[in-house]
Amino acid sequence: MAIVLFFAVYAMAGDFTDNGDGTVTDANTGLMWQQGEAGSMNWEDAITCCEGLSLAGYTDWRLPNIKELESITDDSLYNPPIDTNYFPEAHTSHYWSSTIFAAGPPYAWRLRFVYGCVDNNDKSLTYYVRCVRAGQ
Repeated sequence: MAIVLFFAVYAMAGDFTDNGDGTVTDANTGLMWQQGEAGSMNWEDAITCCEGLSLAGYTDWRLPNIKELESITDDSLYNPPIDTNYFPEAHTSHYWSSTIFAAGPPYAWRLRFVYGCVDNNDKSLTYYVRCVRAGQ
């Protein structure tokens, strides 16, 4: 049984800088994002993938929580709701977050990169992954 919950939270994307090394920094949050895609995988593999990522000389990458992931969306954009000048490979699909759905442990929160809304689903399903790290 899938439990679906939608919230209405309006977001404007951050103040991005393309670092020229496969990463993008958001000046508003201080987070550094993987510019490309880590691929599509289940939730456990997404955690492992991000924790094992070595990119731009950094090895402290992780799967973002749902609030961090939502911070790169822009509600004035659609399909995908993200600035493709900075994230050109963004898919109009779901992306995993590290946030577990408290009411259903086999579930985790995901962001739908069509409309920018969040919901949750079974961790065994495969969705896209974009890794993040704390900036400088």
